[in-house]
Amino acid sequence: MPRHFNPRPHTIAAVVAALFLPAVSSAQQAQAADPQQVTISGNGRGQSRQVEAISSVELSQLPPGASPLLAVARLPSVNFQSADSFGAYEWSTRITVRGFNQNQLGFTLDDVPLGDMSYANFNGLHISRAIATENIGRAVLSAGTGSLSTASSSNLGGTLQFYSNDPSDKFGGSGAIGMGSNKNTHLFARLDTGQTGFGKAYLSVSDQSSDKWKGNGQQKQQQLNAKYVLQTGDTKVSAFANLSKRQEIDYQDMSHEMIARLGEQFDNTYPDFAAAVKIATNKCGNTVNGVPSTYSGACDDAYYAGSGLRNDELYGASVATRVGQAAQLKATVYHHNNKGAGLWYTPYTASPNGTPIALRTTEYGINRDGLVATGDYALGQHQLRAGLWLETNKFDQARRFYATSPANVPSPYAFPTNPFFTQWQYGFKTNTSQFSLEDAFALNASTNVNIGFKSVDVKTTATRQIGAADSNPQGTIRARKAFLPQLGLTMALDASSELFAGYAQNMRAYQSSRTAGPFSTTQAGFDAIAAKLKPETSQTLEAGWRLNTRQAEAVVAVYAVKFKDRLLAVQQGAGIVGNPAVLSNVGDAQMLGLEASGALRLGGGVSWFNGISLNKSEYKSDTVSDGVKVATNGKTIVDTPSMLFKSVLSYDNGPLFANLGMEHMGKRYYTYLNDGAVDGRTLFNASAGYRLGSFGGLRDLTAQLTVSNLSNQRHIATIGSNGFVNSDTTGSNQTILPGAPRAMFLSLSAKL
Repeated sequence: MPRHFNPRPHTIAAVVAALFLPAVSSAQQAQAADPQQVTISGNGRGQSRQVEAISSVELSQLPPGASPLLAVARLPSVNFQSADSFGAYEWSTRITVRGFNQNQLGFTLDDVPLGDMSYANFNGLHISRAIATENIGRAVLSAGTGSLSTASSSNLGGTLQFYSNDPSDKFGGSGAIGMGSNKNTHLFARLDTGQTGFGKAYLSVSDQSSDKWKGNGQQKQQQLNAKYVLQTGDTKVSAFANLSKRQEIDYQDMSHEMIARLGEQFDNTYPDFAAAVKIATNKCGNTVNGVPSTYSGACDDAYYAGSGLRNDELYGASVATRVGQAAQLKATVYHHNNKGAGLWYTPYTASPNGTPIALRTTEYGINRDGLVATGDYALGQHQLRAGLWLETNKFDQARRFYATSPANVPSPYAFPTNPFFTQWQYGFKTNTSQFSLEDAFALNASTNVNIGFKSVDVKTTATRQIGAADSNPQGTIRARKAFLPQLGLTMALDASSELFAGYAQNMRAYQSSRTAGPFSTTQAGFDAIAAKLKPETSQTLEAGWRLNTRQAEAVVAVYAVKFKDRLLAVQQGAGIVGNPAVLSNVGDAQMLGLEASGALRLGGGVSWFNGISLNKSEYKSDTVSDGVKVATNGKTIVDTPSMLFKSVLSYDNGPLFANLGMEHMGKRYYTYLNDGAVDGRTLFNASAGYRLGSFGGLRDLTAQLTVSNLSNQRHIATIGSNGFVNSDTTGSNQTILPGAPRAMFLSLSAKL
């Protein structure tokens, strides 16, 4: 961890309502008119892209309070990591697909963009905060490329789309209670109004709390979700409000050297502030002008604490309608407000009262409004679709320091007040516009084609409000591509199998942040790159075969990806004389791979899923840092295992259900020169439950026991928690996090 609710009215909602509500006259878009619409089927039948889905059944079998990403992790191309048992600890969660990391993927909830879901998010929020897992109906992964109309400016690679379930047609309630290892408790309660003359709705609340599996501190979250649906004739109107408050105490980032010397159970000193002061005094020295006069490497072994605080409000409303017999429209407006802070009790800055520790924060504020709209039109044999995404995002970010003293230590669970120093403060304004147009048609009775393009324009203006002018840049930068084509086809071989192929180009916009992207340098560095920097782009070609029968589902896919204009912060000279590290285009990368997965229904309630992903991802250019060539050409891309294998054996006879899952992940590198790595590991997870039926006025009473890391395997979960470096021959780079040991969770759920 060294890291140097009130809604407001929005004009855009009124405008959209005025445009669309008078025309409301029919139902949601029919799937037949949308060949690229994601489907619930497990292997994406009818898609020209590799598409796989996770259903509500699989989501319901997660440990209580777990992130939905844990369910998505079973898909063959997904590399998911988290240092906790729930997959919800945001500092540690990482998801990569086919060699593209989380910042290069796209995420949505009910069509609303979630940004790239990074920890220091500037344009969205993590799915774990966006909605309670119990309220998610399905999740759909497009491993290679998302559909053209997906609202994302980061998806060089695929997209992960989440969809909430609708309120029940019947009045009633549902709830769940869970408890387990590390004092884990999870409470969930939901009330459904049932169908009324005014539509139907639900309101849910959830509370999650768990101790860390090592060290001290809790990770806590409270959520409130509400959704309303009105079906009138052929029209569907819906709205949602999702509120979240999350507080998480960090695990200390470690290195191979630290684990060998201190053990993987080592952690920060919280709540022992005296121990942290002793470390700061004896091992970090007295800080003079930000530089310690004496320093021991052990200074960074442990701090007092670090934490992440996030308060989010996400609102949305949509209407889907038909205009005549040929046209269909859907529009969604949304608003997201976030208050966040990352806290670190740093021994490198003293408090004004002389305590050799100060509380350093990076503080975030997101205020974004947007519109996502699609229009479908049937013209003879052609199914036309136009998509539009508009968003205005005002993002505030600041680096501040707060006083600490043994008698008054600021709590890591609360937003601090009254800073004694603000190092820098920024206001970012980002305007995003995306337009797409596509056509789907049949070449013959067995072959369908879709062809289209999207145009993306993202403009960011950074305004420095506080901070030294030379070291804190401001200005405007723009990423845009007017024509990003996509082409696909499917060919039915018979009633149960088909071939598919697709090609797509994508662009990733720049990160609008002081701590990442083109603004994480000096003014001179920014001025040098603003006019000549190119956004990252990708070209993806994939093809495969699908089978879908009553007894089996299978898919085999191959892909080739060219990743152009890769961006990397490169040192431009000796840092000691003020030369900045600036974002630079450092060449290309290439990903080649094969994925295969299949599910067999063996009879008697037994099914067996297996999936394998083979990937060869390499940098295709050397880089230059501080005037020295870094020989990255031919090296494996960081955090990209060459093999992933997943297997899940399931049993469900009605009352009794159980599953045993296994995941093998190959070796992963955390240095660009591939001299720093973590070994492969194999983990097992298991769950078993019993549906008790009705009891004492309750329905669908279900008890479930879940065990994660069944074999108690010692392993490294997250790599790159503090970024990636060129080389780490000594194993001293603090950028890895050990995974959680075996943990057990018991849950009980029921409906009224």
